Amino acid sequence: MTKYVLFDTETTGNQDEDRIIQIGAMVVGAKGDVEVYDELCSTTLPIKVEAMEVHNITPELIEGKAPFTETKFWNDLSVLNHENNYLIAHNLTFDLGMLKKEGFENRMRLIDTLRCAKHLFPESEYHRLQYFRYSLGLYKKEQEEAKKYNITIKAHDAIGDVLVMKLFLSELVKRVKEKFPNVNPMVKLEELTHTPVMLQSFKFGKYKGERIEDIARSDAGYIKWMLKSLELDEDLKYTLERVLENV
Repeated sequence: MTKYVLFDTETTGNQDEDRIIQIGAMVVGAKGDVEVYDELCSTTLPIKVEAMEVHNITPELIEGKAPFTETKFWNDLSVLNHENNYLIAHNLTFDLGMLKKEGFENRMRLIDTLRCAKHLFPESEYHRLQYFRYSLGLYKKEQEEAKKYNITIKAHDAIGDVLVMKLFLSELVKRVKEKFPNVNPMVKLEELTHTPVMLQSFKFGKYKGERIEDIARSDAGYIKWMLKSLELDEDLKYTLERVLENV
């Protein structure tokens, strides 16, 4: 039977050297059964102050904890790691990259709820999970959901974010059914995960809120500078390269 592994990591930072210090996960079975994982883990790397500011995990909290590769989640993940199951995260590239640093070689189907959100909610001003938590009213449902699994909801806490992601995944499935009737929603979400997104407007910078195609025509030099000088996410890079081709 297919299982859906929703997960989130908290880490020592967001650079190449950084490692996992908390894993939150919900493994959902085809019949709705759920197993919850909420584990802190140790690391030899110091936690960056900037990371502590976000997730509030201090060195004292992970002192004496087992390393990530000795957590229950890691051990169970190896059993779940086959093509019948789905691995799901919001900004999957980051969290999957963290698993790969620990030696994980993925064989599961992948769903990135962030990229799917960009496809299915193009009208949304932002696509952050916490933004959807409020814009879609998920916060009104989360306490009842949390009680089922004895979960405490906190922003930027791995298991709290996973529970919100579970609620958001239901919204994505609903939107798929509206836009693509008679298609298996999870198969479609997997397809959208592997499909780059053509973004419509800038979310930051001096042209924030303006249409990318318009700026490509009026200030192509700015687009070229962004591509050369900034570390861009895959979808923005894809969009900028495509619009320049049409200038």
